[in-house]
Amino acid sequence: MDIFKQVTKEDAKQILEIALSGGGDFADLYVENKAVTSVVCEEDRIENITTGEDRGAGIRVIDGDRVIYIQTNDLTLGGLKKAANDAAVAGGKSKKVSVKDFVESEVLKSKVKKDPNSVTISDKTEVVMAANKACKAYSEKIIQVTVAYVDSKKDIIVANSEGVFTKEEQISTRFAVNAVARDGEVVQTGYESQGGIQGFEIVRDAEKLAELAGERAVRMLNAKPAPAGKMTVVMSSEAGGTMVHEACGHGLEGDLVFRGMSVYAGKLGEVVASEKVTVVDDATIEGRYGYFGYDDEGTKAEKTVLIENGVLKNYMTDLHYAEKLGLKPTGNGRRQSYAYRPVPRMSNTYIAPGNDDPEEIISSTEKGLYVTKMGGGQVNTTNGEFVFDVAEGYLIENGKIGSLVRGATLIGNGPQVLREIEMVGNDLGFSLGTCGKEGQGVPVSDAQPTIKIKSITVGGLIEEEQK
Repeated sequence: MDIFKQVTKEDAKQILEIALSGGGDFADLYVENKAVTSVVCEEDRIENITTGEDRGAGIRVIDGDRVIYIQTNDLTLGGLKKAANDAAVAGGKSKKVSVKDFVESEVLKSKVKKDPNSVTISDKTEVVMAANKACKAYSEKIIQVTVAYVDSKKDIIVANSEGVFTKEEQISTRFAVNAVARDGEVVQTGYESQGGIQGFEIVRDAEKLAELAGERAVRMLNAKPAPAGKMTVVMSSEAGGTMVHEACGHGLEGDLVFRGMSVYAGKLGEVVASEKVTVVDDATIEGRYGYFGYDDEGTKAEKTVLIENGVLKNYMTDLHYAEKLGLKPTGNGRRQSYAYRPVPRMSNTYIAPGNDDPEEIISSTEKGLYVTKMGGGQVNTTNGEFVFDVAEGYLIENGKIGSLVRGATLIGNGPQVLREIEMVGNDLGFSLGTCGKEGQGVPVSDAQPTIKIKSITVGGLIEEEQK
């Protein structure tokens, strides 16, 4: 279905007028058609191939603090009008707000070199199987490999009562390899992924990526148990931006700030980090996994400086919470699909590069932990406390990288750790993932340069394991 022809701006205006007929200060319409293809290989065979299409619309009416959200899979004009009428009935008032005239724009399309929709399933399967073979061939110690490929094409229309009418086509592709290696009783994993708002061109290095995953898993078999205690931690740019995403990113989202569930609430203009630290959220970085031209409320994407030289400058907001906080919308209203209402979310979030040489950062560290790969993490946004797994790390001894270690975790407080950053490298490395919040996930990228944290608590393996 071509929703760009199916839903006209005249249709959208009628729908919004009906939705507002039951009272409300604001209404918007979100229409989406999403086609997805995925190929997964496990146990040296294609485990499943999935192709599918999902389409629907969400109508939201905001009346003060009250939000009404209706979703439907019927994209006919009659079906959309019925959903709008359901929203009006739920409003239960006679107040009526007029819908402003739309300024229609052209369809904004993703820039890809090779549209995945032009590639056959057999070609996609061939790439997946070749990656599986390359990973298994790396070492006989690799006992299990999972390779996953997924591409999607999403067409989106957003219209609201303030005169916004945007259309965007988003194409994304992602490729991931997880390897499991065993040596006796020791079992370790290696994971690598790549992707973004890109086309089938991202799989050109699929076999190399698979070998890296296998090499990481095998290398970790020889890792020593990590020590525990407070120590200096150097985080490599190749470790990705898990730290910035969890330690401060979520706490800078406007809904959590407004509800008083963020440690950064009420601190605009205050020093919240080292003067070497600048944190940015930028949805306009083309090709990155968190890229979009318009957010899911039709607000044009932008680069937002959140922390500048240690000073808190802004929060990430959608339309609703920007108004609540008395701030300008930053274009961070995002949703997983038409089935969900938008909430403030990150896009491409990073600590900006500094002026320090990464090699000098390591050589200046007498003793500590050098992190080259992060695992999962969690944070309590109310107080900033976090715990992160270290997927790969090395001891630093006398300013040099030493033994490989496993089982380390980083335990700390976001604002405190940001203040403890004393060196910031001139490099920058990205990682990608799916960020979960309020039961919905959205694609994001995170990044950081090489950074030196003066002191942070490192959790290691228990004493019995170290013996």
